[in-house]
Amino acid sequence: MRGLRRWLPFCGGGGCCCCCGEGAGRGGGVTDGLVWDVALKAHASGDYSIAVAQANESLEDQAQVLAAPAATLVGVFDGHGGPEAARFVNRRLFSHIQGFAAENGGLSAEVLQKAFGATEEEFIGLVQKSWPSQPRIVSVGSCCLVGAIEGGTLYVANLGDSRAVLGRRGGKGNKRVVAERLSQDHNVADEDVRREVAEMHPDEPHIVLNSHGVWRIKGIIQVSRSIGDVYLKKPDICRNNPALQQSLCPFPLRRPVMSAVPSITTRELRPGDRFLIFASDGLWEQLSDEAAVGVVAASPRKGVAMRLVRAAQLEAARKKEVKYDKIRTIEKGQRRHFHDDITVVVLFLDKCRGAARSGPEDIDGTYAPLDVFSYSPAGDHEDPTKPVLRR
Repeated sequence: MRGLRRWLPFCGGGGCCCCCGEGAGRGGGVTDGLVWDVALKAHASGDYSIAVAQANESLEDQAQVLAAPAATLVGVFDGHGGPEAARFVNRRLFSHIQGFAAENGGLSAEVLQKAFGATEEEFIGLVQKSWPSQPRIVSVGSCCLVGAIEGGTLYVANLGDSRAVLGRRGGKGNKRVVAERLSQDHNVADEDVRREVAEMHPDEPHIVLNSHGVWRIKGIIQVSRSIGDVYLKKPDICRNNPALQQSLCPFPLRRPVMSAVPSITTRELRPGDRFLIFASDGLWEQLSDEAAVGVVAASPRKGVAMRLVRAAQLEAARKKEVKYDKIRTIEKGQRRHFHDDITVVVLFLDKCRGAARSGPEDIDGTYAPLDVFSYSPAGDHEDPTKPVLRR
């Protein structure tokens, strides 16, 4: 096995402790206490840039980049219902990927699928133990987007509606950079996803409902795949508890209406591939794939992730007919009325195959903060099997 094997002695079983975000700091607008970025760092195939803008009362996006001598992992985890599931995934998923990769001789689609499944099983187990005293945890979930590069092969695994987009040259003699989407959105706003959900529930004619112009499964949730959302995967939890049934799921469920099976794309990197954008839907609600690729292609590398965050905020301000400077002064919680939490990782691809390096000093990475407002760094690990629950 190549780059991933080197990570295991340094990361342990409790999360990737080598990725404490050293060198990470607030950037891109010192007057805005709800933004954070790492302007530029190195990974095996080039450089990367990462930025976060918080809009919710508690930051529900979590993210990390882990760079080994010949491999790179990127994770963007967009929580809903609270930050706990995203924080849990941020602590556990990469450890599962590393463990299964070590057992199977390297990365593969099967390794990623097993790691997602193990993370889901672990979180469900925690929920089943915790929900009698913390009932809200049954409704907490997270979209999960992972990109992995090893030996010139790119893997993209996805649950939910975060998105990975490739910027590549258009063709022979064509220097224009074009956008190629590498992940599938699991959101019932998409007609194909609505059809997929309906086909899985032929005896429930109203499995997807449109309320005020928004499509939702059972009128509750837009995404069809996630980690967590246990009350929509284990109907007995609500069925056997009338209080939960009334507050969380007023429509009785015959069977699970969500899954944690990721869609996985495998692609050999090519000389024309320039960069990858991994982002939560906070970015994609404001910018098209083509617009985001255009910003990166036209910008200097340093700080490019923050430029994408700003472009999304500018578009949000335009839609609300306010000035961009106005958004920068709005407090967490209230800012959610203008845009969602936004997390962006831009990964540049200078080499199709990572150049092998050696030595533990070459293992590096970045955790985005648990919360931008309080700047609680995710490198300050708590028990990785115990999410922090809001009181």
